Amino acid sequence: MNTSAAPTTTSEADLAARLPSGFRWGVATSAYQIEGAVDVDGRTPSIWDTFCRVPGAVHAGDHGDVACEHYTRMPADVALIKDLGMDTYRFSVSWTRVQPHGRGGVNPAGIAFYDRLVDELLAQGIDPWVTLYHWDLPQELEDAGGWPVRDTAYRFADYSMLVFDALSDRVDTWTTLNEPWCSAMLGYAYGAHAPGKRDYPAAVSAVHHLLLGHGLATERMREAAPRKLDIGITLNAATAYPASDAAPDREAARRADGMGARLYLDPLVHGRYPADVIADLASEGISLPVEDGDLATISTPIDVLGINYYFSQKFTGYAEDGSTVDAAGLPVSRTVPLDRPRTAMDWEIVPEGFTDLLVRISKDYPGLPMVITENGSAFDDEPDASGFVADEGRTAYFTSHLSAVADAIDQGADIRGYLAWSLLDNFEWAYGYEKRFGIVRVDYDTQKRTPKQSALYLRDLAQQHRTR
Repeated sequence: MNTSAAPTTTSEADLAARLPSGFRWGVATSAYQIEGAVDVDGRTPSIWDTFCRVPGAVHAGDHGDVACEHYTRMPADVALIKDLGMDTYRFSVSWTRVQPHGRGGVNPAGIAFYDRLVDELLAQGIDPWVTLYHWDLPQELEDAGGWPVRDTAYRFADYSMLVFDALSDRVDTWTTLNEPWCSAMLGYAYGAHAPGKRDYPAAVSAVHHLLLGHGLATERMREAAPRKLDIGITLNAATAYPASDAAPDREAARRADGMGARLYLDPLVHGRYPADVIADLASEGISLPVEDGDLATISTPIDVLGINYYFSQKFTGYAEDGSTVDAAGLPVSRTVPLDRPRTAMDWEIVPEGFTDLLVRISKDYPGLPMVITENGSAFDDEPDASGFVADEGRTAYFTSHLSAVADAIDQGADIRGYLAWSLLDNFEWAYGYEKRFGIVRVDYDTQKRTPKQSALYLRDLAQQHRTR
């Protein structure tokens, strides 16, 4: 490990001093992106194993069969987290490793890996944060209809309890779902993620059943909890800015905010879907498959809201030709540039959108503690001869976004931690291995791990915060 100190500046010390006592410092990963070992110890295919085999679905035909070999290199990776001074590690559990067919009993060999991981983390003084679902639905459940069908919510709750029963004696923080918007919309509406479907009404049904699965699992975990535990969900959210004060632009931003944020937050917190979004969907002949009691289950109180943030967007309700309705007669809604620098993902860097989002959530959904469960950036990293990456762009991204978090805290937002995405360069979904988000470089040929400048920056910032 490169142990040279990252540059320390007065501004970094000031930033550390602005964050509250007890603030979590951590990193995050997900199972399919790092574990590899896809056919080991009883694991069966998930929708991502299948999707990666679809020609053209993933960059260069990449897949997660090997990924970062975390399944066999786990103890060394935990030691690396310790060396980087992180006190929290958010990881996801592979559903098909724990429950190979999406139903039935626990797979002892599969759950044993996470049992060892939790023990290893605790031995190093690192708090394990479990995410139960990070997009790797068992293929057999997808074959039975996937998230658009109600039964999948019940299957998820059953699976969640297998993990909970095995680990809740040692794990204090639980996340049910990671980014249900991505699971529903990228997976079932836009075809960009597994399972690669393009069926908008089915995607809307998936939204409801994902949230229902969250509620069912939360109810059951709460009832079975051996002590006070923190249970929550992680949403990817952003600020939707109107391109102008013109009514079509404000309407476009409202619609984007409704489908991207309020469609999830309102039922989770207020026990209702937003009326304007219901009306928008009805205008397209689409309805949410809500049954009696569903919203009470979905709004089962949570202890923490995870927020994943990468960018914000500006929306206009005008087409390029000036019209305000599309060929189907629906209102136009499209993004226009904010004219900001961009990451390698072509995402604009908008830290003030982060502040605006966090302050808005704190005001519209009060009393809900937040933790930043993902924030980070992909850049075209260039290693030196030793493998070290002086990733100044990523380091600057962390500085600006942690400053945005501090700004939100100054404005009253209750934010209790920051988990960088990601610990390792890894399989970046449809982008394969082309995009690198890691604060640690992975040489995919040798699996050598080399902390980047950004990792050393976060290490030093966390240390300054603890000793201020």
